[in-house]
Amino acid sequence: MREIFRQELEQVGDDLVLMARHVQTAMEHASIALATGDLRLAERVIDDDRTVDQLEQSLDEQCVTLLARQQPVATDLRVVVSALRLSATLERMGDLARHVAQVARGRYPELAVPESFTDVFRRIADASNTVARDVVRLLEGRDLALAATIEADDDQLDALHRETFRLMLAPRENARPLDAQQVVDVTLLGRYYERFGDHGVSVARRIAYLVTGEAYGTTIPDGVDAQISRGA
Repeated sequence: MREIFRQELEQVGDDLVLMARHVQTAMEHASIALATGDLRLAERVIDDDRTVDQLEQSLDEQCVTLLARQQPVATDLRVVVSALRLSATLERMGDLARHVAQVARGRYPELAVPESFTDVFRRIADASNTVARDVVRLLEGRDLALAATIEADDDQLDALHRETFRLMLAPRENARPLDAQQVVDVTLLGRYYERFGDHGVSVARRIAYLVTGEAYGTTIPDGVDAQISRGA
């Protein structure tokens, strides 16, 4: 019975990694669609978000079943409860990637990002993709060095988000004024990416809690080289 329980916990860990990989792909493709105006790619991201939703539902059902049937305690209970929260966070990250794709689709055949904002949103997309990639690696290996890296990446996203407001309020010389729709798009896109980074930090802090068993706060401890096996 105990071996079956361990296998079920491992399956929960595997499914979380799979979910994170879908989120990573979604954000990468959404950012490409935003930058290039690729309608088909944007629609694929929107359609594929159902897969992330289904994975969340499956994970939640697995975790509830484990709680009811196995009544885990101590570390095992922490793993199951954390998995429930992680699945919800990853689902929200998938939603945010879908929102980016929806903006790209909504402006087709035009580009949603004004020319004067192209560079800052390229850097925002790069930072968001880095967060998504590191979240996958963190769920695979539980290395707290990656957790700290995700926090640093989110700081960069926050700074770039502020840069979008600076560009709107103090546009560059000779830059074309933004119309009302462009202002809305830039504001929403900046918020979607910024929140994506915030949720990445939430994953990092939850993993830090799993590794250390201590309540996670505003920062990830530096210099921690703790890992736990998937599902432990």
